[in-house]
Amino acid sequence: MARRKVAPVREVLPDPRYNSIVVEKFIRRMMIDGKKSTSTKALYDAMAIMGDKSGENPLDVFLKALDNVKPVVEVKSRRVGGSTYQVPIEVRESRKEALSMRWIIQAARKRSGKSMSENLSSELLDAFNSTGTAFKKKEDTHRMAEANKAFSHYRW
Repeated sequence: MARRKVAPVREVLPDPRYNSIVVEKFIRRMMIDGKKSTSTKALYDAMAIMGDKSGENPLDVFLKALDNVKPVVEVKSRRVGGSTYQVPIEVRESRKEALSMRWIIQAARKRSGKSMSENLSSELLDAFNSTGTAFKKKEDTHRMAEANKAFSHYRW
């Protein structure tokens, strides 16, 4: 962890098809071994499948799915006097976005069977409808924070 300088926040240019910075961040986060074209194709195919299944604008469905999965609070370990407490803290906006993307991508990768684009579209539609693995992860995080709110005075 840097002691002197804070890491600069890199500027992200919007993606060419939807002209959205959030979509571009999602593509970059989904990328494996630097293969951005593969990641882009999988996401665009998933967006097309979502548009067909839901009958709505795929970008709106995508953004709503991300919003549904964004956590408000999370727990952080805090060591006080020899014992470790799980202290609930509010989540920064940039971290909310990063966590929601990460959880959706992980859930889509864990789905078995079909191609990544079909798994991703299914997971995004589940998140849009407030169901699915990624949404459950958010609920579990909130439940954990609620259970440990007695330790919130250890916040720093």
